[in-house]
Amino acid sequence: MNKKPSLRKDGSGIVEEVLGVEGPYSFPEKLFQRIWARREFDARDARTADGRRMKIVHPGLWNHLGGPDFREAMIEIEGELRTGDVELHLRVQDWAAHAHSSDPAYAKVVLHVVLFPPGAVSTAGFGGKSIPVFVLLPRLFHDLEEYASNAAIESLANRPAFRLIEELASIPREQIREQFQRHAETRWAEKVRFASMRIVKLGWVEACHHCLLEIFGYRYNRAPMLRLASCYPLRQWSSGEFVIEQGLLAERSGWSLQGVRPANRPQVRLQQYAAWARSLPDWPHRLRNARGFGAVGGGAWPTSGVTDTALIRRESDFSSLREWWRTEICGGVVGGTRLDSMICDGFLPLLAAVDPSGGRVWGEYWTHWYPGDLPELVRPGLRDLGLVRGGRQPLTQGLAQGLLGWLIERERRR
Repeated sequence: MNKKPSLRKDGSGIVEEVLGVEGPYSFPEKLFQRIWARREFDARDARTADGRRMKIVHPGLWNHLGGPDFREAMIEIEGELRTGDVELHLRVQDWAAHAHSSDPAYAKVVLHVVLFPPGAVSTAGFGGKSIPVFVLLPRLFHDLEEYASNAAIESLANRPAFRLIEELASIPREQIREQFQRHAETRWAEKVRFASMRIVKLGWVEACHHCLLEIFGYRYNRAPMLRLASCYPLRQWSSGEFVIEQGLLAERSGWSLQGVRPANRPQVRLQQYAAWARSLPDWPHRLRNARGFGAVGGGAWPTSGVTDTALIRRESDFSSLREWWRTEICGGVVGGTRLDSMICDGFLPLLAAVDPSGGRVWGEYWTHWYPGDLPELVRPGLRDLGLVRGGRQPLTQGLAQGLLGWLIERERRR
């Protein structure tokens, strides 16, 4: 939900204030620039605002100094390769507001990228030349609120836990739990809403395909994984038409290896997903038919009102459920925390989105499930706060997401 935007300016540039589900959130121009730099959007069959065919050969080098946002970009328009600069704005009128048309520093701009649909199909550049406009909003993989939330989480990834403890130390533990529970419920609702939007846009099968490839990409390689999902639908993976080497080559400039453990390298993850798709080509349909875990090996959900995670996991037989996910949905190729990430960030929100009548049950499983891949500060932070104590008070997805939600809200307030 993105409506009634307003603009403000801070030390990092223009910031769009957008009204989301839980109130206003910030969408800064710097985040827009990062989306362009990482190519976190669908560039297939791209067209300029005036309808000309366009190909982004290279998005350019991000310029963090004065002048155009990206240098040495290569943009092909109707078969003609144009090399030069790219300028990004949230709105097309920002170009005139910043007086770029009279600034020689912007004389080499070959493309004006805007987030929101413009009222004009071209921009008047330096010396009176016409600059093509490219609108990014309709091509984004997610809605703006999800980009903003993901960026906030990424900024928290390597922060030390002790600062978190200092800030929360004066709050009673039960009050912290209540706050985290509220934030966890909000995070769950957001994940279901994002899954619903994906299903509406792509259909059930491709929504599953996109979602799981994105999770395979983790923090560093989500964008190239999503681009491969867009270019190569699930049927090409399951039939063997998709060639891993071809995918690696197609995204050679997009992959990130720095800070990526060997098990998370793109080639390894692509091989895993290709094996999964070939062994269970109908896995999205299997997933959609998972109407209740009792039918697939798990025990009954405990009596309503039970909140003890250890008891819930034991009586609902979470260990058998986890094995069912691994073998019957993932073809046995995924395990560990990545499997738990797929269950919590992919399978359960997708199921709740397509099966609203069972949404409460899916949400209960999500709350008490094992946490998947998390920013480094989450586990020690929850432990030091006394919210996690071994088997008696195990770490859960709900607690982890509650802390992340609290941190995101704090970031938005700053």
